[in-house]
Amino acid sequence: MIELTDLTKRYNGVPAVDNLSLRVSEGEIVGLLGPNGAGKSTTILMTTGLIEPDAGQIKIERHIMQKNPLLAKAKIGYMPEDVGFYPGLTAADNLDFFGRLYEMEAGRRKKRIDELLVSVGLDGVSTLVGGYSKGMRQRLGLAKALLNEPPVIILDEPTANLDPVGVSDYRKIVRQAAADGAAILVSSHILSEVSVICSRIALLSRGKLVADGTWQEISDQGSDLIVRVEGRLPLPEFSIGGIRSVSYTPDRTSAVIVASQDIRCEIADAVTSAGVPLRNLQIDSESAEEALLQRFRKEADA
Repeated sequence: MIELTDLTKRYNGVPAVDNLSLRVSEGEIVGLLGPNGAGKSTTILMTTGLIEPDAGQIKIERHIMQKNPLLAKAKIGYMPEDVGFYPGLTAADNLDFFGRLYEMEAGRRKKRIDELLVSVGLDGVSTLVGGYSKGMRQRLGLAKALLNEPPVIILDEPTANLDPVGVSDYRKIVRQAAADGAAILVSSHILSEVSVICSRIALLSRGKLVADGTWQEISDQGSDLIVRVEGRLPLPEFSIGGIRSVSYTPDRTSAVIVASQDIRCEIADAVTSAGVPLRNLQIDSESAEEALLQRFRKEADA
């Protein structure tokens, strides 16, 4: 469990994080989003105990970071945006070094390292880490964050350098960690990725928490969304609340719907009720991201 209460950090008198309260419970994956300068990095650094807040409290499991920093940090698996490793060692040797720092028993340490290298797709790679690509280092960084099976996992831009296979592996690993009971906080600017992996989203603007809820709850507060629907037969006429406009292809098997909210369930019901097999139904990710960006701008200008 992560619990931030009235967290504040100022630089030269200007608040980078302003009275922020946020909770991440066991089994939750919470995405921390915001434009540049919103306070995401400062929040992450305070939560991991790398910098101290000017006011407020950070609680990791049962431990208050300001009172028991070593006990609190021992509960955290952290993957920074720029992951650092010893370039002259292999992936396994790097993880073994960190496992020794965690005082993991030798048998458990080896078993855990072997499991993680398979999970992140680095098993059998004998190349020294100095010869790794950015994506390979990112994979190893995820393995390091999970090495001691921590109850709290904090990931900063975890998919920034990953290819599609790496992103897929990352999603499986993070979802499994949450299913096993970990509280996970993910900081990212890739909105579409956060919408896929996170059960809840926290939006920051100028150091303040301006929204906290599910992807649908927050996206519903933004601008119009574009929904693309495709059937195996001509689509019916749509008369659903929230639709602003519908544009059909000439054969009417596809349509682009502009809606004020996420109405995919209602669209699916309408299509199947008309006896049309549904081939594809999705929100245009760029329109969803623009909705959130507009929300950031409104809150920042308020």
